[in-house]
Amino acid sequence: MVSTATSWRGPAAPASGPATGPDPTGSAPVPGFRDERLTGRPGESDELRLYRRMRFIRRFEETLLALFEEGVLNGTTHACIGQEANAVAVMEHLIAKDHVFSNHRCHGHYLARTGDAPGLLAEIMGKESGVCRGVGGSQHICAPGFKSNGVQGGIVPAAAGIALAAQLDGASRVSVVFIGDGTLGEGLLYETLNVAALWRLPLLVVCEDNRWAQSTPVAVNLAGSMAGRFTAFGIPVREIDSTDVMELRAAAGAEVEAVRGGAGPRVLLVHTYRLCHHSKSDDERPAEEIAARWPLEPLVVHGRRLTDAQRRTVDDEVDSAVAEVVATVRALP
Repeated sequence: MVSTATSWRGPAAPASGPATGPDPTGSAPVPGFRDERLTGRPGESDELRLYRRMRFIRRFEETLLALFEEGVLNGTTHACIGQEANAVAVMEHLIAKDHVFSNHRCHGHYLARTGDAPGLLAEIMGKESGVCRGVGGSQHICAPGFKSNGVQGGIVPAAAGIALAAQLDGASRVSVVFIGDGTLGEGLLYETLNVAALWRLPLLVVCEDNRWAQSTPVAVNLAGSMAGRFTAFGIPVREIDSTDVMELRAAAGAEVEAVRGGAGPRVLLVHTYRLCHHSKSDDERPAEEIAARWPLEPLVVHGRRLTDAQRRTVDDEVDSAVAEVVATVRALP
């Protein structure tokens, strides 16, 4: 097993084979590796399954950062530690024919969508068996129902284009694109919002405001309100400041349902927090600010709904499954 002792990690959480994963919509699951220890066991409660899925993303990225320090990854990597609830909450409401688009911080979105830990890890390690045969790396993923791009805002027009295709087909597919607060400074975003609003495209924009654009705080980087940047085009915005996966799931469900029902584009604006560095080891944020956010992070907040024994069981199962993935992928060409 790989050691995950890294300098950015916060205080410990409170004491605490391939299969088809849970599919709340009743549709066929998105193609990809699924291990019920990571994506959910049959008959498991929603509370337990949601914790398991977030813990899976957290452990995968902790391990990924340790592997980076070991020097075995191909290129850079950006973790979403602290933001896991957003990915899990949104994916709960998507079906196989929907499309998800992500950015440079895409691991959580991809894992929540597909469960494909081996394919993603192999990709980031530059392996032939990776989801893009090792040439896409950490940021540029192309898989059924999922696309990501490291160019700031570059994936948004593609998401709108797929939404337009669904509209022309008369299908009930939705296109979901994740952006960060930093993307609000990109003109391409506003050109796309204008078209999406005019044509009433089935597009959901999930804006994850993690308070910092790399090392620049939002307060000195963004004029006006975030919501106002979308409402200027007549696009409804649901704004939520939470790390609670249950609250986020309810909010995401309402927005996905509205878009799927023909309401046109909508925005889910989530105020969250990135606990780890921007990329690898670059972090100029005040240490006391980060420390204050650890008690509010998703696994702690949602973990209070579970017993200590339940948390320990899930943690152990996830740790074991991720360790097996790492051992398997290490041996691949």
